[in-house]
Amino acid sequence: MNVEILPDVDSLARRGAAVIAADARAAVAARGRFVMAVSGGKSPWMMLADLANENVPWANVHVFQIDERIAPAGDPDRNYVHLRASLLEHAPIPPDQIYAMPVESPDSDAAAQQYAHTLEGIAGKPPVLDLAHLGLGPDGHTASLIPGDPVLNVMDRDVAITGVYQGRRRMTLTYPVINRARRILWLVSGPDKVSAFPKLRAADPSVPAGRISQTQALLLADREAAGQ
Repeated sequence: MNVEILPDVDSLARRGAAVIAADARAAVAARGRFVMAVSGGKSPWMMLADLANENVPWANVHVFQIDERIAPAGDPDRNYVHLRASLLEHAPIPPDQIYAMPVESPDSDAAAQQYAHTLEGIAGKPPVLDLAHLGLGPDGHTASLIPGDPVLNVMDRDVAITGVYQGRRRMTLTYPVINRARRILWLVSGPDKVSAFPKLRAADPSVPAGRISQTQALLLADREAAGQ
């Protein structure tokens, strides 16, 4: 895994945007489209807003969610609310090329299967993301791959439902589809990540983030997260 330490969260967001833009141009040139999946959080929303200032072939960009809380439409807990605001208010991406996890469905398991089929329709079968963006929780979770949750053992599906975590069940991409991505881009910021950061770097399987493939990974962290 390649690691870059940036001075602050603003620098982190700009660097992440530059990486995504370069990968998007390369993917569109090679395969005609760029398919990425993004996680929630403050620094990713900053990164996506910065992405609007980059040279991106937006007509050929498709954006999926890494995970989502099971909550009503428009709920501020929903990552999708912030995802659309970050992209649609700043970048000319076609709105129908941002794919919301269908967490409003009364049948969560069927909804997860539906999202997997949507992903297959854009990224192939099995789906291969051009880029999966991940964050790191203080407890070592990433996506909604949560310590102790049965979702950590799901290897036969690309999308699954978790138990309750911080008051919400969630829909999440699973290890198989994340680890198939052509690039895994980590954005890690803030002093609360100091204890989890070295476990991620060491691929420590005792935390969920440590089980993500490092072969194609780029880890961007600010100095606070890196303990510098």
